Amino acid sequence: MKIHRLVGAVALALSLAACGTSQSATGTGADTAASQGADAVLKVGASPVPHAEILNFVKDNLAPAAGLKLEVVEFTDYVQPNVQLDEGQLTANFFQHKPYLDDFNSTKGTKLSFVTPVHLEPLGLYSKKITDVSALASGATVALPNDATNLGRALKLLADNGLVTLKDGVGTAATERDVTGNPKNLQFKPLEAAQLPRSLEDVDAAVINGNYAIEASLKPATQALVLEKTEGNPYVNGLVVQAGHEKDANIVTLGKLLQDQKVKDFIKQKYEGSVIAAE
Repeated sequence: MKIHRLVGAVALALSLAACGTSQSATGTGADTAASQGADAVLKVGASPVPHAEILNFVKDNLAPAAGLKLEVVEFTDYVQPNVQLDEGQLTANFFQHKPYLDDFNSTKGTKLSFVTPVHLEPLGLYSKKITDVSALASGATVALPNDATNLGRALKLLADNGLVTLKDGVGTAATERDVTGNPKNLQFKPLEAAQLPRSLEDVDAAVINGNYAIEASLKPATQALVLEKTEGNPYVNGLVVQAGHEKDANIVTLGKLLQDQKVKDFIKQKYEGSVIAAE
């Protein structure tokens, strides 16, 4: 009889311990995602340049008066900030445009939501071998970002500047298979976006995302052979959260701070046209 009672007590204890562990793990993710309390710290994932720099400007100059506590977590890739946000390890992230987010949600099954537009980083074509796009030789190798949305965006940049022709209507969804005209017989070399600045030593030219160009001490406004147009551009970078948390009080506050005129002035003065504040 005593043995049966002992076994039952042990089983009950294990059951309660298991339930407690599960509840704690779930609660941690939910608390990180919501961060609703007055003392809550918003953990925001960001690319180092310019996103983390902009967030740190907000953290040091605007957030204290708004009662907001920010922790900026830097990432050097375009995947982990979304993975960690989806898992609840981050409250929000700030590194991407909506077309990239839509593609990520579609392919990865995540439910992340674009909240606030902040700035545009024009995509540019760069080279260490030529100073004018017309000097790009026949058969030249051009490196491109290999993620779906930025690859299409890069090919459209080349098409807009007469270097290639794309299939009618394909727009920014283009891949190399959609190139219908290539008068210079350009050879494309898709690479992870973060590797593109380093590739300039090995290729004739590279289409580089604005944040990685700036981080590599390139100046898009003056050094790009060709630069993406800003008018009507859908690739504005902004604040992203888990779906359902768009109207959390702290997220709304952070969104307003990121659109504050002082942030726009900071962007204009610091990046001199290489990063453009959203209107």
